[in-house]
Amino acid sequence: MGSDERRNILIIVQNLPVPFDRRVWQEATSLQRAGFGVAIICPKKKMYTKSYEQIEGVDIYRYPLIYEADEGVVGYFIEFVYCWLASFVLSLRAYVRRPFHAIHACNPPDTYFALALLFRVLGVKFVFDHHDLCPEMYVAKGRPREGALYRGLIWLERRTLRSADMVIAVNRSHYKIALDRGNILEERLAIVRSGPRKEWAEIHDTRPELKQGRKYMVMYLGEMCQQDGVDYLLRAIAHYKLTADSTDTLFAFIGGGPDQQRMRSMASEMGLADVVHFTGRISDQELWSYLSTADVCVDPDPLTEWSNLSTMNKMIEYLSFGRPVVAFDLCEHRNTAGDCAVYVKPNDEIAMSVAIRDLLSHEQRRESMSIQGRQRFCDLLAWENSESELIARYRALLEWQPVQMSEVTKSARV
Repeated sequence: MGSDERRNILIIVQNLPVPFDRRVWQEATSLQRAGFGVAIICPKKKMYTKSYEQIEGVDIYRYPLIYEADEGVVGYFIEFVYCWLASFVLSLRAYVRRPFHAIHACNPPDTYFALALLFRVLGVKFVFDHHDLCPEMYVAKGRPREGALYRGLIWLERRTLRSADMVIAVNRSHYKIALDRGNILEERLAIVRSGPRKEWAEIHDTRPELKQGRKYMVMYLGEMCQQDGVDYLLRAIAHYKLTADSTDTLFAFIGGGPDQQRMRSMASEMGLADVVHFTGRISDQELWSYLSTADVCVDPDPLTEWSNLSTMNKMIEYLSFGRPVVAFDLCEHRNTAGDCAVYVKPNDEIAMSVAIRDLLSHEQRRESMSIQGRQRFCDLLAWENSESELIARYRALLEWQPVQMSEVTKSARV
């Protein structure tokens, strides 16, 4: 491999299409702007239906998601095997088109180390982007922390960690898991947080009409899955409606996900149709308007071992717009938001209801939290704080000097 040869990277992600997956897309475009060649393999979903396209210089290969499991071990097994095989076929196509020097695999699931090993004979490095703790997520979905399936997930995670030339952790908790469970050396580890660019903190697009005539709007943002606690928020809203003048408050739910329809039905059955509004997935421009307009934002992720150790992107996005946050008191919630959130007893929807109303009633406190939140985002959580680390690690791993970071930042857009 000559020192002047451009280094190419193949990114594999299964759970979301690109560029919809914001973290993966930012990693890809940052690396591409720094001079690396970048290709991505992902599934087709929603509006992303092209089998191949190039966006901002990044090659995107997509396969049809002919089966997507909602629950059940057999269903997930079928989905994972199919996606692995589809990714393998597309990786061969990508390699023929432009040989890559590293495979950057994002989990879940923890199975792509096996694909990376097949390319190791060609000198291809393996980078593991540790998005989720799969064993803990398995338990968070109501499965037992014992038995062959749980042990299998631990084994897959350990094999993935140990076979990687570099592991990218999304936070300090994931970093510690990689050290303890993976038993890998710290020099092979890097922390690259998720988060939008600093420009988000400069967006102001308040649209009072989004409140539908109400004085306040409380907002939830994110995919709605079984483990995300949207049902806790709905029960908090039911208590809110019983104990406060709910006619002045609209609760907006932004996002899709496999549990969205069940949450809509649950809200209707609980008699909340007059105070909740589900938008489904919306464009970034619409999202920015909702974030600019919301008075309080909520992260209802309940306490589980998985959620306690996970950074929720919604928290960072709330802070980027200076939105005051109410959340259950979890380890990584505090590491993310610091003093810019109100924390309540985990899994206590009544406490969450009371905290929401109390924060809405104190405008000065909300304004103070808003200023602190934007500052914390810019200083610690914005993508620029992670971008330089990602590129520096790839430069060392692939032994190649890309363009200067100033050029990367200059070319970046919201």
